[in-house]
Amino acid sequence: MSNPASLTADAPDATPGDAWTPPSKGKVGMACLILAESAIFIIFVVAYLFYLGRDTSGPKPGEVLELPILNSICLLSSSVTITLAVRALERGLPRAFLGCWAATIALGGWFLAGTALEWRTLIVKHGLTLQTNLFGTTFYSLVGLHACHVIVGLAMLGIVAALAVAGTVRRAHAPRLEVLAWYWHFVDVVWIVVFTVVYVIGR
Repeated sequence: MSNPASLTADAPDATPGDAWTPPSKGKVGMACLILAESAIFIIFVVAYLFYLGRDTSGPKPGEVLELPILNSICLLSSSVTITLAVRALERGLPRAFLGCWAATIALGGWFLAGTALEWRTLIVKHGLTLQTNLFGTTFYSLVGLHACHVIVGLAMLGIVAALAVAGTVRRAHAPRLEVLAWYWHFVDVVWIVVFTVVYVIGR
């Protein structure tokens, strides 16, 4: 008959590192949200490409659209600043965190203001509205959908900034803010797609 003690001795040592740690609910939830939102953007991008060039009347994209280079640089740069902000909070540097977080908000706000100015020019100078033609309908729908996501992101970033100024954001909150940074990176990646489809291929 086997000795229980010997069986115990022969068994491999169990260490805490061997246990499987499930991902955080926040990361799983954000990943699911990003997948769902990606599907929505795909539908709008396909619709834009499908109706591209089908207008019988102007204005057409090549006649009124200009490359938003500066706006794009600002938005894409905000992915860098929000990453630096989260890393600063992980290292316990609240001032550096707040500075980089505020820079992210400023860059996102600049992008949104640039989008508003572009729309004003298209509407006032060129008479392009949702009802003008298929280009106007699909353009404002796609770019407007992205702008709405930027507004939501800025609102969330603003809330965090207010809490940071009040001194309630701590080092322990870094994982939660990293999840929020995922959303902001998603907004930036979507803009790369929108920029390519609307301002490069579409022109």
